[in-house]
Amino acid sequence: MPIRRHTQARTRVAAAMVLGAGVIAATLVPTAAAQAAANPAPRIIPELQTWTGGEGAFTLDGASRIVADPELAEVATQFAADLEATTGIVAEVVAVADAGASATAADLVLDYDETLSHAAGGELFLDEGYRLSVAADGVEIAAPSAEGAFYGTRTVLQALLQSPGRAQLPVGESIDWPNHEVRGFMLDVGRRFFTPEFVRDYITMMSWYKLNEFQIHLNDNEIQRPAGGWVDAYDGFRLKTDNPAFAGLASEDGAYDRDDWQSFEDAAASHAVTIIPEIDAPAHSRSFIRWKPEIGFDGGDSDHLDLSKPESTETIKAVFDEFTPWFEGPDVHMGTDEYPREGRDDYRTFFNTMAEHIRGLGKQPRAWGSMTVMHGSAEGYDRDVTINAWNNGWYGMASALADGYEFINTNDGDLYVVPFANYYHGNGLNNSSLYGSWLPNKLGSTEVVPAGTPKGAMFAVWNDLVHEDYTELDVHGLMRDSFPVIAQKTWKSTTPALAYGDFTTLQRQVGPGPGLSTIEQGIGTAAAGERSLGAVVTASSSGEDTPPSALTDGRSLSRWATSEDTADVTIDLGATAPTGRVEIDWAGTPPESYDVHVSTDGRFWQHVADDVDGTTGTVQVGGLAARHVAVSDIRSGGGDDIGAWRMSVFSPSPLTTGATATSSGVEAAAFPASLALDGNDATRWSASYVAQPWIAADLGAQQRFGEVVLKWEGASAKDYAVAVSTDGQAWTTVATRTGMAAGARTDTVGFDPVTARHVRVTVTAKNLSPYLSLFELSVPSSAEPEAAITASIEPAQPDRPDGSYTAPPSVTISAAGTAGAISGLQYRVDDGAWAEVSGPIVLDAPGEQRLEYRALVGGIPVAGHGIVTVAAAPSLEVVASVSSRCVAGAAVLSVRAVNGEDRPVAVRIASEFGERSFAVVQPGKNAFHAFSTRSAELPAGEVTVTASAEVEGETVSSTQVLPYEERSCD
Repeated sequence: MPIRRHTQARTRVAAAMVLGAGVIAATLVPTAAAQAAANPAPRIIPELQTWTGGEGAFTLDGASRIVADPELAEVATQFAADLEATTGIVAEVVAVADAGASATAADLVLDYDETLSHAAGGELFLDEGYRLSVAADGVEIAAPSAEGAFYGTRTVLQALLQSPGRAQLPVGESIDWPNHEVRGFMLDVGRRFFTPEFVRDYITMMSWYKLNEFQIHLNDNEIQRPAGGWVDAYDGFRLKTDNPAFAGLASEDGAYDRDDWQSFEDAAASHAVTIIPEIDAPAHSRSFIRWKPEIGFDGGDSDHLDLSKPESTETIKAVFDEFTPWFEGPDVHMGTDEYPREGRDDYRTFFNTMAEHIRGLGKQPRAWGSMTVMHGSAEGYDRDVTINAWNNGWYGMASALADGYEFINTNDGDLYVVPFANYYHGNGLNNSSLYGSWLPNKLGSTEVVPAGTPKGAMFAVWNDLVHEDYTELDVHGLMRDSFPVIAQKTWKSTTPALAYGDFTTLQRQVGPGPGLSTIEQGIGTAAAGERSLGAVVTASSSGEDTPPSALTDGRSLSRWATSEDTADVTIDLGATAPTGRVEIDWAGTPPESYDVHVSTDGRFWQHVADDVDGTTGTVQVGGLAARHVAVSDIRSGGGDDIGAWRMSVFSPSPLTTGATATSSGVEAAAFPASLALDGNDATRWSASYVAQPWIAADLGAQQRFGEVVLKWEGASAKDYAVAVSTDGQAWTTVATRTGMAAGARTDTVGFDPVTARHVRVTVTAKNLSPYLSLFELSVPSSAEPEAAITASIEPAQPDRPDGSYTAPPSVTISAAGTAGAISGLQYRVDDGAWAEVSGPIVLDAPGEQRLEYRALVGGIPVAGHGIVTVAAAPSLEVVASVSSRCVAGAAVLSVRAVNGEDRPVAVRIASEFGERSFAVVQPGKNAFHAFSTRSAELPAGEVTVTASAEVEGETVSSTQVLPYEERSCD
């Protein structure tokens, strides 16, 4: 994103906390009285450098506009798109000569002010800093660069994402800037092709956390020479040109053409990210030697260029000449790592030649540091090269500083990941350690150069295992939690205000950002105790692009919505288990009200809460057993749609919530036993290296339980025992496990229920000795709910395909709970009168019936309902009629039955004067009989006509009772 500057200061949104144009002298400090009421800083990744809180909040609405200076028009356009994706609110973009003067109430102002500066931020503030000013009637982002303004929009979006209705910002002011110029990530696509969609997503996601450099390692090959020679080795060169001079260089299994690359540059330009393209030589050069075997050692049986041959260097120059015009960023990386020391003098010549050549192409060269191994020092090496200090042995940060290089911390011990390998963090970086003690000037927790001397830091993925079966989304699963951590420690290089567990919770809340197409296709991450992630959801109605599945997909920016005035949503959790609470993140205008019901079978529902105020997002379920959760009768609050970003169902809080942890010891102070009881799967206890480490939890009081859940890290237990105690002194073993699988896993250990206060896990064998690491020790709650009412039906399942019962079923209703005695157990059917429950209730009326029931459990009212459909009795289409007449002074009763079926039927006609049967009445024919009463007087009465026939092997019958009136024949 280019930096454009001008000299005219801009008028700003009026707010008490906004300073004048020009130098920002200091952060305002409120008085003691104001501090008491001041808004706390919004929680942003990375953390804001400064915050001065005011009172109240700004509320975004449909009238809000984005008003921007012309220099920030592209930033404003991207901001508007991301605002709609993040909040659902559409804001008009207005580009004007003086944004501040053109702003009105409720606007978001983007002000480009090249005179703005800040002493503490210095040049870094000028390049990427901004000032965010929030007043009750407007918001302003002022910055001396387009990059800074863009980063200000990320802060606003993250803050909105966490606010009520995703529409509020706290009044206050932040002056924010990075502590390091380089905040980056490197992806090795040479050894494994990553799709263009994935690359664009990574560029976009990085910007959400204010990371600003994406290095793409464009060529490489497998590490070891195959038995058949290098000709059998896998290699990849990932740029594809139409120039016939380079035919055969690009990989056939995946390469980026000119349009692909331009799409990367466009994504980077609109997201304040710089791409650092890397073409790696003279080692890792199998692709070039495959293309031109004569430039390699041993007649081409090598992955190292033979630098004694001038054509080797000329070939690499030609490659840079061809592709450097594609690259829009100021820096290009030339690789230069891990070349054989025997060729060190040719290597140094190559290093210096390529650095000069890249500068001649208008770019600043970068390289992997190798000088210590190659020559013992940087004597004779070109110093106008930015160095990635990747390994202390090859060339570390201290050496780069002493030799006067600009350098970036890319240390392999801290920042390398080789996916699924048994080296270089094969399961992902040690994020909690990086968050707690690492900084860009450190290796681990040890400072090796003064703070501020590295340009920054970059973490990296190397796909060494070229023959392993994994996908780009598998790689993302290893890396996604590292982006916010590295962003935090490179933007604000201090001890973070949030504990790591709270930081990971914040990370789940803000998500990976808007505008993604690939990396959010997988299921997101579950919060502690969340049961509903990935659950099946149905809704009474939904919009075309807002399906109900969005409610449980774990993605922060997908939503369900409907334009109907009322709606129902049902979540099927897949299994019945105790349920603690339901949390709803409503989208747009909250509903007026809604109901929450739970069920074990999807037929009979206990009412948890009716007519809940729509602004309430959490409903306690109280431990009721549930497989199905219904959020029903959602009534519109007057907005355009009813909608929600997420509906989450949680288990009851485990008994280990708030428990005290002790252990045999810890590997390091950053991994105490308490982290295994904090309810956060991202934090862990790492044991000391004793032979039989143990961890124990004091639940605080005697509890009854029969299960322990252990979530192990990769350094897991092989054999262990679970013991319990009432006093922490005498222990009873309740379960043992042996021969457990290596690697990360979750063990659910069940045993006969016990009453105890303490639980201890003792490990007798490890899978990765001497290491042992446990993310979480949890004792699920087994407490009975205070009050519950349930219903069961017999038969349990309907016998008809349409879900109805042929024969009337019976329903048994019962209430229970720890709150006390049961009273007032009643039921009613279809709004009829309430009646006492005295036994099973037979539902014998045909059609759909609503059964309601209620009771008191120790004074707590409970209620439920269910819908049962009973099929109407089968009938035959036989039309019967009755009439009377007078014959010779006596009454005669005539009955006729016409067969309207397409099959023969049998008919029986019965009256008080006798009966008549017809064995076969053909279709369309009738059965007729006249009964003589032998009396002049015929009192009113009834005739019964019964028809029967064989239908699909079964006898079906129907009966009609026909009344007739009195008749006198006098």
